[in-house]
Amino acid sequence: MSLKRILVIDDEENMRHMLRMLLAKEGYLVEVASEGIEALERMEKESFDAVLCDVKMPGMDGLSFLERAMELHPEKTYIMMSAYGTVETALEAIKKGAYDYISKPFKTDEVLLTLKKAEERERLKRENIQLRNRIHRIEDRYSFGNIIARSEAMAGVFDLVRKVADHKTTVLVTGESGTGKELVARAIHESGSRADGKLVTINCGGIPENLLESELFGYKKGAFTGAHRDKPGLFEEAHGGTIFLDEIGELPAALQVKLLRVLQEEEITPLGDVSAQKIDVRVIAATARDLASEVEAGRFREDLYYRINVLTIHLPPLRERRGDIPLLVGYFIDVFNKKLGKQIEGLTSEAMPLLMEYAWPGNVRELENVIERAVLLAAGRWVTPAELPGEIREGERVSPDYGTEDTLSIKKATRRLERDLIQKALARTGGNRTRAAKILEISRQVLISKIKTYGLE
Repeated sequence: MSLKRILVIDDEENMRHMLRMLLAKEGYLVEVASEGIEALERMEKESFDAVLCDVKMPGMDGLSFLERAMELHPEKTYIMMSAYGTVETALEAIKKGAYDYISKPFKTDEVLLTLKKAEERERLKRENIQLRNRIHRIEDRYSFGNIIARSEAMAGVFDLVRKVADHKTTVLVTGESGTGKELVARAIHESGSRADGKLVTINCGGIPENLLESELFGYKKGAFTGAHRDKPGLFEEAHGGTIFLDEIGELPAALQVKLLRVLQEEEITPLGDVSAQKIDVRVIAATARDLASEVEAGRFREDLYYRINVLTIHLPPLRERRGDIPLLVGYFIDVFNKKLGKQIEGLTSEAMPLLMEYAWPGNVRELENVIERAVLLAAGRWVTPAELPGEIREGERVSPDYGTEDTLSIKKATRRLERDLIQKALARTGGNRTRAAKILEISRQVLISKIKTYGLE
């Protein structure tokens, strides 16, 4: 057993001597003090892992010592002792921060057992701290704000978010519906210098054209029928912060002109007003459309396109980053366990491959909905194929994706195929490396080496 330093505080010399001999025999390093003031002075000069303190002592009694010691050294373990013990005294000691309470006279085993329990508690505390630190390291590596991912493609997204967050540069976020474009906008805002300001979001395709201008730029009293008072627009509301223009490709042509002027001049003119007012707003736009094609087709202004496309962050669809699926599944299970009061541990080895091979036309949003449904329907602690929608159990499967530009390299495509096959084998076997190695027709040692290479631990 590793040596632990114990401070014994008791006004009876015989008790101090007996405890010193008993604890030293068990391998503890023991120091003694005859009253509370002396003990506090010892604790200022030396470090102790645990303190055994009598309650009834002349001068500063045990409870007064405990109260003062907890202010100065709250991390220590305090065990109180008393021949005059009552339930009330014990409760008061525990309330003041004591770990435990022993009534005199006590058996030697009782003291040793209490110390062993205290040591076990300290060990668990250390393990919990290590676990929390490990979780934080995982979160730092695999998340940014509310975005959860570990794929190389998303690591590039995280890097761009960090680089652009502190600058006012206009950002265009592209990607299919459901890939998390609003989460990227939120991550940029909350990790940058404008985090103290507001993030204002508007879906440009979700508001009728005749109302959209007044929503964006506001209006003055009497500007139109029903305008009974001044109303600030969303750009004014976002002053000092960020405005997120979702689905900017849906913006009507007339408003494209006005938005261009706002971006160029950094000022807005509310409806019914004759003078412009300056604004300080960071603009993030997003679209699921191919704006370059929209420009060619004459449906989107070229000058506005170049104004908003200063820096583009593209979010790949989920089918192109299937390595993120297990991580997202675990995250969503935790979320919906809390929301629905369930205790689902994960997916069975039959269910996970179905998610890995599905095409995910709705991307991360669809995966989130699927997991919520599965957690709600699951009768036991594991999600089985029965809890998954029919289109996932029976729908069209996708083969490993080699369509991205970087996989024109045979070497990179081979690595991606190898990694996908290893992930599928691990998912199918519930993480059993021996069985996965047999499926892959490689040795277990080679599999372990490749798991480390691809970061699949």
